[in-house]
Amino acid sequence: QVQLVESGGGSVQAGGSLRLSCEASGTIFSINTMAWYRQAPGEQRELVARITRGGSTDYADSVKGRFTISRDNAKNTITLQMNSLKPEDTAVYYCNAVGNSNSWGRGTQVTVSS
Repeated sequence: QVQLVESGGGSVQAGGSLRLSCEASGTIFSINTMAWYRQAPGEQRELVARITRGGSTDYADSVKGRFTISRDNAKNTITLQMNSLKPEDTAVYYCNAVGNSNSWGRGTQVTVSS
């Protein structure tokens, strides 16, 4: 099994930046794609960005040009650099890893005030 621990959430004003990190442990050799999802109150969980083991990325249209996902396979971590944050980015952000299983972190809160 894979365990995921997120860090780096917090509160920021609109236009500001935050950096989220996710560290994987356990059967990490099985991980192919890692991703960040988010869920706002009353909304469904949605994909924010994902990255494959080889480094291919894709992003939700709402964050393209503002967020950057990166991956360090040696450290078993992914990060999400979030710039030009908007109030609508407010959500709980979850780390996800897909390999032999589909694993989730517990989430980290991001709050953007106007």
